[in-house]
Amino acid sequence: MVEPEAAIGWRRGQSYSQDLRERVLAAVDGGITASDAAALFRVSVSYIDKARLRRMRTGETTARPQRCHLVRTLSVYPEAISAEVAARPDVTLAELRAWLSEKHGVTTSVGGLWNTLDRLGLTLKNVGFGDMLSLFELRSYAVSRL
Repeated sequence: MVEPEAAIGWRRGQSYSQDLRERVLAAVDGGITASDAAALFRVSVSYIDKARLRRMRTGETTARPQRCHLVRTLSVYPEAISAEVAARPDVTLAELRAWLSEKHGVTTSVGGLWNTLDRLGLTLKNVGFGDMLSLFELRSYAVSRL
């Protein structure tokens, strides 16, 4: 058996080199099983199967452009968002979304806004002890009414 090649230096999120793609497909076309080729070239069997299927369907063997490299919607508003949260520290995510839509004409999901606030180091208002006590008293009252 042929010894596995040295570490390719591939990192997550990057495409395999065209040279490696061609060698993997040539090896499989030459009669080596997908699992042996995967071990030899240090790629996954799934990658080999997908590369063969794509070549069969479209004739392509080159890497396609990576998707989802979009600029974050709120990446141009960090100062405005920080200023709004500083001015209204008790603002909710829904209120902040409405403000962004009204003031800046931009819409975003709650999750996108949450992630933006996290990247900016801004946190939601913490529930204080007095608020927790009020919640406990309300719960006790509701239970006693049953």
